[in-house]
Amino acid sequence: MRRTAVALTLLAALSCGSFAGSQAVSAASASAGGGVGGGGRGTNILVVGIDSRAGLSAAEKRRLHVGGKGCNCTDVMMLVHLSQNRRRASIVSIPRDSYVEYAATAPATAPARSGKINGAYALGGGPLTVATVEKATGLRIDHYLETGFTGFEQTVDNLGGATVCTDRPLKDENSGLDIGAGRHLADGNRALRYVRARHVNLRPGDLGRVRRQQRVVDDLLARLTAEGALAGPISTARTVRTLLKTVRTDARTGLDDLVRIGWALGRLRADRTEFATVPIRLFDHRVPGVGSTLVWDEARSAALWAALGADRPITGDTRIQPAAENPAPADPARIAVRVDDAEVAAALRGSGFVVTDTSATAPAVRPSGSPVIRYATGQEDNAATVAAALPGSRLQVDPELDAVVEVTVGSRPVQVRSVTFDRNVADGAPVTAERLRCAEAPAAAGAVRPGSAVEPSGRR
Repeated sequence: MRRTAVALTLLAALSCGSFAGSQAVSAASASAGGGVGGGGRGTNILVVGIDSRAGLSAAEKRRLHVGGKGCNCTDVMMLVHLSQNRRRASIVSIPRDSYVEYAATAPATAPARSGKINGAYALGGGPLTVATVEKATGLRIDHYLETGFTGFEQTVDNLGGATVCTDRPLKDENSGLDIGAGRHLADGNRALRYVRARHVNLRPGDLGRVRRQQRVVDDLLARLTAEGALAGPISTARTVRTLLKTVRTDARTGLDDLVRIGWALGRLRADRTEFATVPIRLFDHRVPGVGSTLVWDEARSAALWAALGADRPITGDTRIQPAAENPAPADPARIAVRVDDAEVAAALRGSGFVVTDTSATAPAVRPSGSPVIRYATGQEDNAATVAAALPGSRLQVDPELDAVVEVTVGSRPVQVRSVTFDRNVADGAPVTAERLRCAEAPAAAGAVRPGSAVEPSGRR
């Protein structure tokens, strides 16, 4: 299915924040040329959402579920790379808590300062944000866009809603998110809660949130394209004008730039649009005066920026995402397992699982066959991780269980394999659009009322 840069760049920003005015890109970017007709290898667009409650009334804060104090910082950041031949788009999310060194500020002789990448905006607005991203990635930024809480809500409503989906219920009291499994056509308010949630019951934190943001962008693009809103320069210009009511650009990015970018990418198939998150090495790096931060994996993130700088695809590059011999979807150190065989229990414990040995109460005669892994609903990833460590095991859902996975060893010999858990794989590995989107293409506008659920089959 075709894609356009207009929707990619503008809608990627729809994740939160409050627009604080147009910002110019850095001097380095301005001197480097760029843009659709500029020099260099491809075009890079930085899209951000600003976390600010400025100008919001108490009623608006309650409606948007954004109580508390804003930080006047970037809450969402996506770098969109359009290849030089216009045949590929790569969208890389940069987590807000990434620990980086800021670009220089006046006076230039001042010592370099480090902090969370989202803090660059509070120190120097859009220009310092752009310059800091350029310093951290080594890439030139050609265009800059930003939006906010109300901008996100209004844009989604103007475009007829956004499809959100999950394979299991998601709830987050902080953002107000509370949805069941399946596909839902959400209005702007509900979509905002979906993309802002950081404390969901499944994989809390920024990486899971970023993946949901990417999914919303991809599914909304699919629907806009299917409706013909991005079919040519005239329809694309009409769509851009609608989006620009709630999304602002820097001084060097005009309507003509966005239309040319959108028209160039309108012919892309889904397998030519890539989504990824910067690979992380440390997920809770504590810095005095800064707090909990994310530290990029130096080698893998460098490979990511090098691929974009050389205008190469980021999916399938093992330097960015190494292929594990026995990958696992969950962290063994967070999985409680009860095992009724002492040797298997010891081997699983040696592989990092939290194991309780119940062999003392095991039956004298083992059941025939391979091991049986029982787990409660909602523990699918944990059970799959145990199964990866016990090849050939049989999985069974047991509603009587809690968060503990139970292993019953059978009559067959058991092999225990080491597993590799990588949160970057679980939540941020480079993928193409067709792998990221919801199970079925979004329904046409008006087919489903925003806020209502859509069954996996597409029928209400």
